[in-house]
Amino acid sequence: MLKRLLPFIALMLVYESFRGIVHSLNTHVNYSLAPHVDRLIFGTLPTVTLQKWWWHGHTSWYDIALYIPYMLFFIIPLGLAILVWKTRDEYYWQVVTTYLVLFFSAFLTFLLFPAAPPWLASQNHYIEPIVRVSTNVWFSLGIHNFPSLYNHIAANPVAAVPSLHSGVSTLFSLIIFKLYGRRWGIISLIYPILIYIGVVYEGEHYAFDVICGITYAVAAYLLTPYLMEFGARKFKYHSQKSKKPGAKAARQQKVVG
Repeated sequence: MLKRLLPFIALMLVYESFRGIVHSLNTHVNYSLAPHVDRLIFGTLPTVTLQKWWWHGHTSWYDIALYIPYMLFFIIPLGLAILVWKTRDEYYWQVVTTYLVLFFSAFLTFLLFPAAPPWLASQNHYIEPIVRVSTNVWFSLGIHNFPSLYNHIAANPVAAVPSLHSGVSTLFSLIIFKLYGRRWGIISLIYPILIYIGVVYEGEHYAFDVICGITYAVAAYLLTPYLMEFGARKFKYHSQKSKKPGAKAARQQKVVG
């Protein structure tokens, strides 16, 4: 179990640690691209529209229902890794590698292009006033310190592009479709759909961020087999090369002889 899961968990924790410091490495935060694209596509901000429809000044049951999948960010990949290990073991390393490719490609984007989510843009008066619904969800449950504690632990408020929650959930369904068939794949779509709607409604992401997250997930899914094949060839080449005596060693053997 440790041999299988420990490298995956360790690298996810490395990603989370890096994500927490990346905002201090690049302070040029973009507030304009995502809302501009959203308005271009939809004519208005989907976050504003959804909150006009659904937010009534207090937490409703659907706010909690939409936020629960959001909190499964690390649990779902780990749970899927265990499921694949136990039922489709030959795909295990490909699955966890695909998730890691997604995580670290997103990290590089966060580093090169820090972007503000809707709640932060609203707080700094770049867009219309919106509500950060997740904070109200915790308050309604009687937990008043968790939002500030979470922001302290995962202290990168400008890691909006891509929406990694959308990427993780998309990759989940892609893998389920591939390994477990159409029926389970269709059922698995419930998770990403709830994420796509939830992160936009809650003010955590723009629709543009979600589209980027989906794109990153599909790219990681398609590219990882080729990356693994390339890595395997390189490893095999260097292993074979290291077993051969070097030219210097051969000359030394000849002199000694």
